[in-house]
Amino acid sequence: MKVLMLTPYLPYPLLSGGQIRTYNLLKNLSKTNEITLFALIKDESEKQYIAELEKYCTKVQVFKRSKHPFTLRNILRAGFSAFPFLVARNLVDEVRGAVEKELQENQYDLIHAETFYMMPNIPRTSIPVLLVEQTIEYLGYLSYANSSKFWLIKPLLHIDIAKIRFWEENFWKTCSRLVVMSEDDKQYMLKTARQVQNIDVVENGVDIEYFEQTVKNLPKEPTVLFVGTFKWLPNIEAVRFLIKEIWPRVRKSVGNAQLLIVGNSPTTEVYALAKKDDSITIRGNVQDIREAYSQAHVLLAPVFSGKGTRYKVLEAMATRTPVVGTKLAVEGIAIQSGVHALIGNTADQLAKQTVRVLKDAKLRETLAAKGKTLVFDQYNWKKISNKLNAIYQEVGRA
Repeated sequence: MKVLMLTPYLPYPLLSGGQIRTYNLLKNLSKTNEITLFALIKDESEKQYIAELEKYCTKVQVFKRSKHPFTLRNILRAGFSAFPFLVARNLVDEVRGAVEKELQENQYDLIHAETFYMMPNIPRTSIPVLLVEQTIEYLGYLSYANSSKFWLIKPLLHIDIAKIRFWEENFWKTCSRLVVMSEDDKQYMLKTARQVQNIDVVENGVDIEYFEQTVKNLPKEPTVLFVGTFKWLPNIEAVRFLIKEIWPRVRKSVGNAQLLIVGNSPTTEVYALAKKDDSITIRGNVQDIREAYSQAHVLLAPVFSGKGTRYKVLEAMATRTPVVGTKLAVEGIAIQSGVHALIGNTADQLAKQTVRVLKDAKLRETLAAKGKTLVFDQYNWKKISNKLNAIYQEVGRA
């Protein structure tokens, strides 16, 4: 199968969930497909990673988008067009022309668009288009807008979110096939966008061989870990709730507990939240995330917005790190509460579950063993890639 894949990021290095997913899928799908990758980059320095992707792609072509989101061009394009800011930022004029040229010069069986906001770059074509939605974007932005304290810009945020929803649902309807990360996402889409029918679930996975090499090196102090890229608004929301609402409760019960916050591109707000508490450590842009898991007694995931499967939950279980999270944090994963992880949906519940894990070594060991078995059996990239490859074959041949 000959596939043209469009991504809003270069799938290497592995700094975000999207990069992790696409890179691992490319590694496996390239064994049975010829894949040409068109990717957006924010900095010329990213070109050094093209060679890594050329191991799995027939061709890799990159296009420069703005490094910073709030440029005059992006603001004007979003303000004076039907497109929301999310689309405007990822709409690079050269891409559509390059896609047209590529389709004219080469025969493709399938176009794979990773995220709905890459869809405007695809010209009208008879080639089947597979849209992969890693999350339902407008829900994440809606949660942020509803919790924002900046009342003056709230009306503007809601206008932009309405535009996101319009285009997101529009492309769900117009693509040849839609792939989502979880059954929950699928059911939500079927309920809210009734004309959408061709939906497949292809879960996120974990690099088993890579994370199996993690060697636990637990510190003397009970350590709670939070993981997440801070370019994703639900993670900022989660850290804010963790530090303000959950962490004081945990420290009240476990006085020597430490909180380790790890993620790509920590914001000034995240640093400010942690500045007054010496029990909190922040590490940004960690090269090897396994080091963080090796030092954690428990992963805490207080996620209250956004959709999709959380890589941090899968990675934690693969490294034998017990998980405490909200129901939303473990959505899309076949987790049984009390067997593979502990679930709570309020600050008090999450704090109590976290304290249980920190104080009970036997519970930690049981959760670690059950979680690892679940991930190894059901969420390895080979199985998941085979599932997506079957969809490739079905859609491409049709």
